[in-house]
Amino acid sequence: MRPCLVNYQVFIQGSEHFELEVRLLDAEGKVVAQGTGGQGQLQVPSAHLWWPYLMHEHPAYLYSLEVRLTAQTGAGPMSDFYTLPVGIRTVAVTENQFLINGKPFYFHGVNKHEDADIRGKGFDWPLLVKDFNLLRWLGANSFRTSHYPYAEEVMQLCDQYGIVVIDECPGVGIVLLQSFGNTSLQHHLEVMEELVRRDKNHPAVVMWSVANEPTSYLKPAGYYFKTVIAHTKALDHSRPVTFVTSSNYTADLGAPYVDVICVNSYYSWYHDFGHLEVIGLQLQTQFENWYRAYQKPIIQSEYGAETIAGFHQDPPLMFSEEYQKSLLEQYHLVLDQKRKEYVVGELIWNFADFMTNQSPTRAVGNKKGIFTRQRQPKSAAFLLRERYWKLANETSPHHSAVKMQCLGRSPFFF
Repeated sequence: MRPCLVNYQVFIQGSEHFELEVRLLDAEGKVVAQGTGGQGQLQVPSAHLWWPYLMHEHPAYLYSLEVRLTAQTGAGPMSDFYTLPVGIRTVAVTENQFLINGKPFYFHGVNKHEDADIRGKGFDWPLLVKDFNLLRWLGANSFRTSHYPYAEEVMQLCDQYGIVVIDECPGVGIVLLQSFGNTSLQHHLEVMEELVRRDKNHPAVVMWSVANEPTSYLKPAGYYFKTVIAHTKALDHSRPVTFVTSSNYTADLGAPYVDVICVNSYYSWYHDFGHLEVIGLQLQTQFENWYRAYQKPIIQSEYGAETIAGFHQDPPLMFSEEYQKSLLEQYHLVLDQKRKEYVVGELIWNFADFMTNQSPTRAVGNKKGIFTRQRQPKSAAFLLRERYWKLANETSPHHSAVKMQCLGRSPFFF
């Protein structure tokens, strides 16, 4: 625990005749700091920091910021108040580490979609609770909101559970030359303003992602992403900014402006079909090329294989559960080498199967999930669970935190 400074700013519309009081309450409801006026700074003695899940024995500590307004009206003084859950934590990036509260943080998590059968796409409370139970069972400490902002209730649960979020805007499909024009750029800046304004007070959000797999090798992409990233940093200087690339390191014109390199690759899936033996060399070369070019921490932001639950083949063949497991294992061998140097995270694609448009390449949707669309585990889920709990034990500065893995009922019952 340490003293911390919390800056606040309250925007008020309407009457100029009012008094404003701001109080910060701890988890027990005790006032630990207070101020007056629409803008100020609170000094919090012996602050309890917000820590990610599995990084501390008491993760996800939240304070309550209470804003009370008293306005003078014709009927006399009228009062109202608003309470906002807040967490106190720091985020920083070095050339080879991602730091939360000054401690190295390693993303071992997933990519998600707001999707399931019956309801389809969209927010669903029972599904959300189920998914968070599965995340905790898996030992996942993070996810990316691929490829759009999720419902605010999702972000609130992340704050409460200590699940770290890479918050991504709907910048997917930026592929045509005209996608980098002034009209698109202006809209993109507005979208980032909306996203930052909505989610800036969530301690779980540790990084903004401004796009997914754009054609960032096209000539206008350099100026485009330089502008979007600079604008996002101006909106929020407290968080790093990235976008997720699938371009070659020699051609990507947006990469010079990100704080963390997030790279997607699908070795032995979209090319070199069936040749699991090439993954090691290709992945190692990918990491070394990116780091040599930019000296920035790297996240393997997507990797995986299409898998039909219950389909088994030995030796492993594409679409079988054995192939998905073997592919993941080959990735993990290289990730275990490079996380000791400059790789700071791995996010599987995908948490669960999801529906897509019909096409000859999709067998009733995208089947790269480690869980089915109904949230039943494939073999890879157990492989990943073993890995993530091992990573938590190795990377957590508070080893007692990971004893939680043996507690609680099975998440497969709801």
